[in-house]
Formats: sequence, structure tokens, C-alpha cells
Amino acid sequence: MTSVTSPLNGRAIGLAAVPDPVFSGSMVGPGTAIDPVREPAEAVAPVDGVVVSLHPHAFVVVDDQGHGVLTHLGIDTVQLNGEGFELLVNKGDTVTRGQGIVRWDPAGVEAAGKSAICPVVALEATAESLSDVRESGDVKLGDALFGWQ
Repeated sequence: MTSVTSPLNGRAIGLAAVPDPVFSGSMVGPGTAIDPVREPAEAVAPVDGVVVSLHPHAFVVVDDQGHGVLTHLGIDTVQLNGEGFELLVNKGDTVTRGQGIVRWDPAGVEAAGKSAICPVVALEATAESLSDVRESGDVKLGDALFGWQ
């Protein structure tokens, strides 16, 4: 079982509340979403593993069981072309849970007209393979978001 933990401080809101049909409809995969605290922060690795995809606005870490976890920093933030985001690791790096991956400012994302809500998604998973999915309440960095069989 892989335990996926929160890459950010904020409030769990669930994927259904994400203002993007690709995420709210679980088209990318099941999971949850975080409405982050509006202050500059580091988004951290939600699992131990290898960074297989890395963009200023999103990253994927794959653990030793082959589970890929996508953390997407805000909605439509690809349109910011990396402005306001700082990469702290490189694609291919091995990272540990809680290690900083991207530094960003959710308030800056909102000031640019984008949503700061952050989906955390189990790629290529079924909803049935996840357990104890957090969809409400405050979460701190490293709190459990869901388990993945």
C-alpha cells in the first residue's frame, strides 16, 4: 500500500470541487485536491520515488511500486509559462516524501487570474484502488491524503 501525503498546507476539497472538468471528472485519475494556504510555499513530494515529469506548474513522482502521483499546482497555470514558479529538483531525481519540488505562490497565481486549487491524482489508478481519500478539512504538509493499493 502506498500512502500519498499532502504536498501543501491547506484544505482538502476533493476532486469534484476542482474548477476543471478534466480533474473534477477524474479523467486523469482518482485522488483529491488541496485549496492551498495563500502564501509562498514549497510543494513537496507526496511519496518517495523518482521525478518522472517536471514542469513549473506540475510534477509526477513514481514510487517503487510503480504508482505515479501527479501534483498540479493550480488550474490553467501552464498558461503562466513558469512565471512565479521555481523548480527545486530535476527530472530523473530520486526524492523523498516531504522534499521540496517546486517553490510557488498561490496568491500570485490568483492575482494572475488562475485558480490556486491543486489536484493530487493517482495516475492510471481506479477509484476502487484508493482508500481513506481526504475530501474535507484542513491538511498540513505530510498529512495522509489517500492510500493506494
